[in-house]
Amino acid sequence: MTKMKWIIVFLSLVVALPAYAIDGTALLKQMDRNLTPDSYESYRKLINIEPSGAKKEFTLFTVKKGLDKVVSLFIAPASEKGRSTLRLGENMWLYIPNVGKPIRITSLQSVVGGVFNNADILQLDYTAEYDVEKAEEKGSEVLLFLKAKNKTVAYDRLKIWADKKNVLPTKIECLTEANMLIKTLYFKDVKDFGGGIKRPAVIETDSPLFKGYKSVIIFAGLKKREFKDEVFTLTFMPNLESLR
Repeated sequence: MTKMKWIIVFLSLVVALPAYAIDGTALLKQMDRNLTPDSYESYRKLINIEPSGAKKEFTLFTVKKGLDKVVSLFIAPASEKGRSTLRLGENMWLYIPNVGKPIRITSLQSVVGGVFNNADILQLDYTAEYDVEKAEEKGSEVLLFLKAKNKTVAYDRLKIWADKKNVLPTKIECLTEANMLIKTLYFKDVKDFGGGIKRPAVIETDSPLFKGYKSVIIFAGLKKREFKDEVFTLTFMPNLESLR
C-alpha cells in the first residue's frame, strides 16, 4: 500500500471515531450529588390535586444518610402529625402514634395518596437502584436510559433528561419493563439553597394511570447535616421530632 493510501485509510478512521463518549454512570452520580448532599435534612410540602381542583397538603421533615437510609416525619396536617416513614434500601415502614409497632409498607403504595408513591417520597440515590444502559446527547441535555438493578425497584426503567450545564434532571419518565409509561416527573424552579446546594425546588408529576390528577413536591429548605445510624431504626421512629 502506498503512503498516500495509508493516509487516506488513517483519515477515514479518524473521521469515523466519535469526538467523545458520554460517561452516563459518572453523570448520574454527579446528578445524585447535585440533587442532594450525601447526608442532609429537608422540609417539603406535598400537594395532591384532584381533577375537581380540590387539594390536600402535607408537610414533611426528611433526613437522609448515604445511599439507602431515609426517614420522613409528618408535621402537618394535624391529623397526620407524628406519623413517620422509614426506608432502608427497599424495606419500608410506617409508624403511627398510639398504634403500636411500625408496619411494613411497599414502594408502590402511597402513605399520602395521589400520584407520588412511597418510593418517590422516600427517594434514594438513582445510582443505588439503577444502572445506566446508554446515554445520548439531545442538544443542551443528555438523555439517560436506566435499568433497575433488581425486581424490587419501583420502576423497571427510567428515562432521564438532564441539563448538561447544571447536571440536574429536567424530566424523568418512569416505565415498566415493556416501556409502558407509568408517570412523568417534571423538575422546575432551580433554587440556591445555600451551602453549595442548587437544585430544582419543585417536582411535579402526572400519570396516564391517574387521569386529571397531579401531585407536587415543593422543597422549602435543604441543608447538609450529619446523623447517627440510630436515627434510621425502627426504635427511633417515635423520636424523630427531637431532630428538629
